[in-house]
Amino acid sequence: MRLYLSSFRTGAHPERLLELADGGRTALIPHALDGLPADVRAAGLARDLDDLSALGLDVTVVDLRRPGAPRSLADHDIVWVRGGNVFVLRRVLADTGADTVLVDLVRRDAVVYGGYSAGACVLAPDLAALALIDDPGAVPDPVTAGLALLDRPLVPHVRTPDHPESAACDALSAAYTAAGQPHWALRDGEVLLVHGERTELLPG
Repeated sequence: MRLYLSSFRTGAHPERLLELADGGRTALIPHALDGLPADVRAAGLARDLDDLSALGLDVTVVDLRRPGAPRSLADHDIVWVRGGNVFVLRRVLADTGADTVLVDLVRRDAVVYGGYSAGACVLAPDLAALALIDDPGAVPDPVTAGLALLDRPLVPHVRTPDHPESAACDALSAAYTAAGQPHWALRDGEVLLVHGERTELLPG
């Protein structure tokens, strides 16, 4: 299993993403932004394309709602899942069957899974507590079970005052700590790297 999970965008260690991958073919999953105005979606997607292309990656935006699109993820070396609303993202993954495809690909080590914010959070076993940060009412019948590729929750944007969600993320991390719930708390710039049996939290 190869995971490159950032708090924000590609984080401070994009060279480690390149080291993990067997090639540069990258599928960019945009759906965490679904439901936002078209100009906001376009601007966010353009930033991601710039970030990934600057690393020399060959990036294709994959609309998972297109027939056959989830199966096409196997044709890539990296699947990059951007941030936004984790419940919006999870709903699309469930509706298209991409959740099952992604879990299979990652567990077989067939692709690198990379992503940030919601794209990283969705790998936790349970997403319910993230309602403190993202609105589950943004989709009908929100799915609160995560993909469970991580053994604990991940909270992005902690101790990052210039990020608008930082206070809510700090509160969620504090609540997990008070409850004795192990979790990954990432500042912007930090990256959680998983390669086989090795897990590293890389500094920002």
